[in-house]
Amino acid sequence: MTHPILKITSLLIWLLACAAGGGLVVTGSLYLYLSPKLPSVESLREIKLQTPLRIYSQDSQLIGEFGEMRRNPVTFDEIPVSYIYALLSAEDDSFYTHSGVDIKGLLRAASQLMTSGEIKTGGSTITMQVARNFFLTHKQTFTRKFNEILLALRIEDELTKNEILTLYANKIYQGNRAYGIEAAAQVYYGKHINELNLAQLAMIAGLPKAPSAYNPLANPNRALIRRNWILKRMFTLDYIDEDTYTSAVNEPVTATYHGYTSQLDAPYVAEMARLEIIDMVGTAAYTDGYRVYTTVESKLQQSAQKAVQDGLIAYDSRHGYRGPEKRQLKEEQWMGALRETPTLGGLSPAIVMQVKEQSLLVQLPNEEQTEILWNQGLEGLRKFNSPNSRSAPIKSAQEIFTVGDLIRVQQHEDGWHLGQLPKAQAALAALDPENGAIKAMVGGFDFQQSHFNRVTQAERQPGSNFKPFIYTTALENGFTPASIINDAPVVFEDDLLESSWRPENDSGKFYGPTRLRQALYLSRNLISIRILRALGINQALSGLERFGFDPSQLPHDLSLALGSHAVTPLKIATGYASFANGGYRVEPFLVERVEDSEGNILFHAAPLTVCRGCGKEGNSVIPADEKIQSESPTDLDTNVGVDQIVAPAKLPPPEAPRIIDERTAFIIDSILKDVVRKGTGRKALVLKRDDIAGKTGTTNGPRDAWFSGYSTHIVTTTWVGFDENQLLGRNEYGGSAALPIWIDFMKTALAGKPQIIRPQPEGIVMGRIDPENGLSVGPEHRNAIFEIFRKEDVPPMAERHGPGNTQGAAGDPRPEDLF
Repeated sequence: MTHPILKITSLLIWLLACAAGGGLVVTGSLYLYLSPKLPSVESLREIKLQTPLRIYSQDSQLIGEFGEMRRNPVTFDEIPVSYIYALLSAEDDSFYTHSGVDIKGLLRAASQLMTSGEIKTGGSTITMQVARNFFLTHKQTFTRKFNEILLALRIEDELTKNEILTLYANKIYQGNRAYGIEAAAQVYYGKHINELNLAQLAMIAGLPKAPSAYNPLANPNRALIRRNWILKRMFTLDYIDEDTYTSAVNEPVTATYHGYTSQLDAPYVAEMARLEIIDMVGTAAYTDGYRVYTTVESKLQQSAQKAVQDGLIAYDSRHGYRGPEKRQLKEEQWMGALRETPTLGGLSPAIVMQVKEQSLLVQLPNEEQTEILWNQGLEGLRKFNSPNSRSAPIKSAQEIFTVGDLIRVQQHEDGWHLGQLPKAQAALAALDPENGAIKAMVGGFDFQQSHFNRVTQAERQPGSNFKPFIYTTALENGFTPASIINDAPVVFEDDLLESSWRPENDSGKFYGPTRLRQALYLSRNLISIRILRALGINQALSGLERFGFDPSQLPHDLSLALGSHAVTPLKIATGYASFANGGYRVEPFLVERVEDSEGNILFHAAPLTVCRGCGKEGNSVIPADEKIQSESPTDLDTNVGVDQIVAPAKLPPPEAPRIIDERTAFIIDSILKDVVRKGTGRKALVLKRDDIAGKTGTTNGPRDAWFSGYSTHIVTTTWVGFDENQLLGRNEYGGSAALPIWIDFMKTALAGKPQIIRPQPEGIVMGRIDPENGLSVGPEHRNAIFEIFRKEDVPPMAERHGPGNTQGAAGDPRPEDLF
C-alpha cells in the first residue's frame, strides 16, 4: 500500500510539472507570436539619436543651438569610470555578469506586484531599459515587459556591454530637456561630464529613475537623499573607499540651471543660419545633429557687437537722460521687477534704494548693493527734452531719482555707472570683398530686445552713401574727376508734387563751380543731381543694375541721386565690395559648410570669387544692361530627401565677373580715399592707414546715418536710426553717428593687416590741371594740381591768358570743413 505522503508528493510534482509545462507552452507561444514583430537589434548600431542643430563660427565657436532635446553624444571612453560605478550601483549592479535579464530583480518585482497589487519596481536591467527607450513604449503592461525581456536577450547577444552602456548614457532622459549624461552635466552644472566630481556624478546617476522627483533643481532634498543612497551603495559594493564616501556624502547640492550658453554672442547670425539650414533640409535639422559652420570670425563678431552697442550708448548719452524705466516701486516689488527686466547690451536693471545729493545706492538683480558716485554718470547729466534739446546739467541726483525707481547701470573698470537703454538702433555688416563671405553681422542693439535683423530686413534710405554708384556710372560716360559742375540752386517743378522741389546741400550753402572729385568727397547734393540729369535716368539705372539694385524698384526721377530708394545695409555693403576688390561682383553668403552628426560634409559653399587674371571672362567687363546669372552659393535642391544630399565635389570656385572697368574702379577708389583724407570721413584718419576709403550718408531730418568703407581686406557698412523713422537730432550725420561705430570695428578688423595700395592699371595717366576749370595745363602753371584720368579722357589744354596763370600757391586747396 502506497504511503499517503508519497501520494501527495507525487501529486505535487505532477502539478508542478503541468504548471511548468503550461508555462513553457505559454512562454513559447508568446515568443512565437511576438518574436517576428520585434525590431532588429542591428539597427541600434546605426540609430540616429535626436541631437539639436548647432551653429558655429568659422573658427568653431558655438553661437546657436536649436531643438527640443539637448543632447551631446559621448563615446564609451569619454564616460567617467566613477559615473559607471554610480550608475551600476543605482540601476544594475550585476550588469557585467547577467545576460540582459536579472531573474532576481524580476522575481522581486513580481513579488511586490502580488503582495501590494502595484508595480513598484520594474526589475529592469540597463539592457532592458535600452530596449524600452529605443524600441518600446513606457506603458506598463505584461506584453511590453515580455517584449523588453526578449529584446534585452537579443541586444546582449549582438552588442558588447560597453556598447549597451554607451547607448544608455546617450539616450536616457535626465530632466530639463536634457537627454544623455553630457547634456545633463551641462544643464545642471555648466560643465562637461568629465569635469564633475563624484557627488555630482552620483546626482546625475540618480536622475533616470525619476527625472522630476529626484531633480536637484525642483526637489533638492529628495535628490540629495537619492544621491547619498547611491554613494552608500558604491561604498557597499567596494567601488569607493570610506574616506571617498564620507567626503562625497558631505558635499552640498551645487546644481543650478544652466540654459543654453553660446561661446560667441552672435544671435542675429545664428538665426539667419538657422533659416538657411531649414530651407535646405527641413525640420529634420532640429533632430539630426547637423552642424552649420558660418563665415563669421569670432574676433570680428565680438568687436562688431561691442562697436554697435558702444556707438548707440554714446549717441543716446548725447541727447540726454529720459528718466527711470519704472517709478517708485514698492519695496516688495523690487526683486520681482529685477527678475522680470532682462539685462540688454550690458545694461543691467537696478533699483534705487537711497538718493543722496551726489550719489545713488542701488540694488542689482543678484541682491548686491552698490553706490553710483557723482563721477560715475551723474556729473553733467542732462534731461532729454527733444531730439534737438536737452536741459541744463543737473545739480543734484534728487532732481531726477527717487527711492524705488528702476534704472539701468553698466559696469566699468571703476565700478557701476548710470546707463540708459538706447531707443535708436544700429546695424553693421562686414564682408570679405574677395568672395562676399559675411565676416561679422549685428542686426541691432540686443537680440533679446528685438529679433528684427536690420542688416537684412531694414530697408532705409542710404542718402549720400548711394552716390558712389551714380558717380561710377558718370565716370564711364564722359565725366572725369576734373569735370566742373556748378554747385548752384536748382528748382524742379512737377505736377505730381504739392510744391516745387528745391534740393540743397547739408550745409545750406552753394559753392559754385566744383570739380567732380571734390563734389563726391565733400558730398555736394546739388552737383549729384546735375550729374544724374546729365547722364539721364535710363543710363543711370542701367549702370546701377550691375551692383545688384533692381531698376524696377528704383525711383525714376532725380531723387535717385540723393539715395531716396530704401535698401538694406547688406545690399549697400555688397555694392561697396566691388569698389574694394577692384570692380568685381560678389554675392554675400553666410553658411560655409554643413556637416552631419558624424562630421561628413553635406554642403560646401561655392561663392563667386575674385580671380584676377584667371581668364578672359574674369577680366572683361559685364555690360551694364546684362543681368548676371549666378547660382546662389547656398542653393540646394529642396526636393531631394535629407539622406540624398551629397557633398559637392571639390572644384575651383566660380569666377566673380568684372562689372567695373579696371581703370574706372581705380579712379573711384582714389576719390573715396579722399573722403577719408579730406572729406566727410576725416574722423577715420585716426586709424592711420592710407588704404581705407568710404562714404558717409545722411538723409533728411536727419533720420538715417550711414558710413560704408573698406580696405582691400574687408568692407563694412554701418547704419544708425530709429525703427519708427524718428529724427536723430541736430548734428547727427553719417560722420558723427555711424562712422564712429565703423572706426571701432575696423580697429580690430585691420589690426596686423598690411596696407595694400592698389597698383595703377594700364591706360591710366596722371596730368596737371587747373583746379578752377579742370583743364590741362603745363608745368609753368604754379597753381596746378595733379589728377588721374583714363588716357582717352584727358581734358584739353587750357588757353594761356597771361601771367596770372603762373601765380599763387602750389598744391590742392584745402576743402572747407563741414562737420
